[in-house]
Amino acid sequence: MKSLIKYSWITLIFIFLSVISQIGGIVYLLSLWISKTINLKFKFKKVLVFLALYSLTTFLVIPFLAPFGGREKIITTPNIKPASFLTNVLNRNYVIKDVNLFLADAAEELEKQNPEIAIRYLDACFPFFNDFPLFPHLSHNDGKKIDFSLVYQDNTGKIINKSKSISGYGVFEAPKSNESNQPDNCKEKGYFQYNFAKYLTLGKINKNLEFSADGNRVLIRSFLKQEQLNKIFIEPHLKQRMNLTDNKIRFHGCKAVRHDDHIHVQIQ
Repeated sequence: MKSLIKYSWITLIFIFLSVISQIGGIVYLLSLWISKTINLKFKFKKVLVFLALYSLTTFLVIPFLAPFGGREKIITTPNIKPASFLTNVLNRNYVIKDVNLFLADAAEELEKQNPEIAIRYLDACFPFFNDFPLFPHLSHNDGKKIDFSLVYQDNTGKIINKSKSISGYGVFEAPKSNESNQPDNCKEKGYFQYNFAKYLTLGKINKNLEFSADGNRVLIRSFLKQEQLNKIFIEPHLKQRMNLTDNKIRFHGCKAVRHDDHIHVQIQ
């Protein structure tokens, strides 16, 4: 019975780590084997071995191996950076080469329009294999999709390149009374998962920040100017609020989750 419980826990941990980081489950099993080969006894040995091996794999091994499968890390610069440390730690920062070219061109355009705004990315894709699901997303599985943080400002209108949650997700910019209300429409149709991201904030921060209509409009227009762009997903009420009419800005459908906490971009 003890063995059954033990291996059940190992299986659950393997599945969880694989779901959130792709390679975490394999690293976990390898760390258990390495822990057994270490004769020294010390507190939290298995945990420390896993953390050391996971860090080595994530930051040194995977960036070397991923290009053989056609993916590479998002190239960070002063104007292109992760909105949450979790994106890089969980290996959700991999894309095909064309996405990095898209980001570089968009950052150059953004620098001309408003250098105060940084491109702050959230989940992109895992480093290996097309069609490997990136929970909780429906389509981040081919290296061509990437989410971005919304642009916020303080009460004086100054752009602040920070997020409103630790994960970067889950703090919604709800519709105003004069705007279309797609979240309520989806809820009324029975799509209970539409608000699911509110449980993934990992903690709300910077509660004083406000949605910047001008800042987000400039950011999105810098994406729209790139030939590689295929489509952008964002809630209809935010598209309405920013007076954006381009047909590449679309509604993602009720089967997905709300997109008034981030901007989803796909390239061709």
